[in-house]
Amino acid sequence: MEKRYETVFILTPVLSDDQAKEAAKKFEKILTDLGAKINHKENWGLKKLAYPIQKKTTGFYHLIDFTGKGTEITELEIQFKRDERILRFLTVSLDKHAAAWADKRRGKQGEAKPAKTKKAEA
Repeated sequence: MEKRYETVFILTPVLSDDQAKEAAKKFEKILTDLGAKINHKENWGLKKLAYPIQKKTTGFYHLIDFTGKGTEITELEIQFKRDERILRFLTVSLDKHAAAWADKRRGKQGEAKPAKTKKAEA
């Protein structure tokens, strides 16, 4: 059964913008090669960390929302651990309420239904 997941990872701040985007594309490709379908991705940019990680105080944040069987996560997290550019990562499974909230936050919900208008009576 296919489930929906979100993974957020933080890249080291010593990378250029292009290098950070290339790293994010690498992980997207890993997911698609393993059969996952990417629903949404976000680049949150360079943000301050809550606490220093590897003596770094900032990092490039990226989010990937994807649908898959769950077997992709093991391989994805192995690749995260092997990549020295990754400071931290977290993958969570979205239940129906979290998925609905994520869609609403991105403005996807409600687009299919046009607003009803009252017809003027003459």
